[in-house]
Amino acid sequence: MTAKYSATLPNASDKPRRSGMARPTRVESPAGKRPDWLKTRLQLNENFFDLRELVHQSGLHTVCESAACPNIGECWGRRSLTFMILGNICTRSCGFCDVATGKPGSVDFDEPRRVAEALAKLNLNYAVITSVDRDDLADGGAFIWAETLRAIHRVQPDLQIEVLTPDFKGDLDCVATVIEARPAVFAHNVETVPRLHKLVRPQAAWDRSLSVLQHARSMGAVTKTGIMLGLGEEDSEVIEAMHAIAETGVEILNLGQYMRPSLNHLPVERWVHPDTFAYLKEEGMKFGFVHIEAGPLVRSSYRADEQAIKAAKARQAQQDVAL
Repeated sequence: MTAKYSATLPNASDKPRRSGMARPTRVESPAGKRPDWLKTRLQLNENFFDLRELVHQSGLHTVCESAACPNIGECWGRRSLTFMILGNICTRSCGFCDVATGKPGSVDFDEPRRVAEALAKLNLNYAVITSVDRDDLADGGAFIWAETLRAIHRVQPDLQIEVLTPDFKGDLDCVATVIEARPAVFAHNVETVPRLHKLVRPQAAWDRSLSVLQHARSMGAVTKTGIMLGLGEEDSEVIEAMHAIAETGVEILNLGQYMRPSLNHLPVERWVHPDTFAYLKEEGMKFGFVHIEAGPLVRSSYRADEQAIKAAKARQAQQDVAL
């Protein structure tokens, strides 16, 4: 299986850059200063430092650090984190993302074992794994995704794993490879509304992301996706997007506020008030989602275990009513 992976190590001319640097957007955000409801205080406790030491000693990466997530203090403080596999250099240059863009190194075939062992030390019931995009690989890294899931299942058969995957350039066989390795939840984020998709995710496609989610659902997976607000979308566009997503069978939806990692990334066009998130959640639930998590600080991996529990309870309640 190793022969198909022939990615080379980056050289000096392939120095990674922060992904938002692909486009000239060094302007102040039209939305102005961050409002009070988005201000958080980084809380550092013993759990935070224990997790940081575990991650670094294992030679692993987390999206928490690589993408500069604003919730890292809270999540690591409750011993919750999201491992990022297949390296920490992405082949894509999305305008919102703080993960470095460049030419990735060779595939680390020992990574699945190390991820499984690190999770075993955390003694969790639920964990999330994501990855960079690996368009340099024939299968987009699907084999490593599956190997990681299988390694975790061998060490901790009762641990539920949520995967947050790339679109694998629309290759549904790659999606099937991941699903067959039995994740508890299959997540793939559409990130924004169709009108803004080319600006926000220039190397992706709205319809392609929907096909990935629909295929995962057709294979029996519990599916999940997310949209960032504040990139210039209208509320009516969000409602239309939620309707289209629901038609693919997605059960869990996240709505959160986009927060600009740096002046080199896309600007924030508006700060979305919590009341607007509540309104959009109410409208979205009319389309048949099992659960919608909506709020300024909501992220796909944020309290994902609680989201899954809420969705399971709602699903059971729906089934009880049907009976």
